[in-house]
Amino acid sequence: MKEIGYDMSTHTSKSLSEIPDIEYDYVITMGCGDDCPFVRAQHREDWDIPDPKDMDMEGFRKTREMIEDKVKQLLLTLI
Repeated sequence: MKEIGYDMSTHTSKSLSEIPDIEYDYVITMGCGDDCPFVRAQHREDWDIPDPKDMDMEGFRKTREMIEDKVKQLLLTLI
């Protein structure tokens, strides 16, 4: 992420038990479908994005770009 100017050094992973138990506007899952724990939401989407954890840098970059494109598409629907 540094190569695109995004510093993630202050970010940490969180368990779903650590997020507020509220109804969210949108919940996006990344390919886990019904296996994902339930989080209440008005709108749900599963983007079916491959997990990049075992990918080489090129695979990671492609996955990162896929997520970026999908986020941009979602934002356009919210305007």
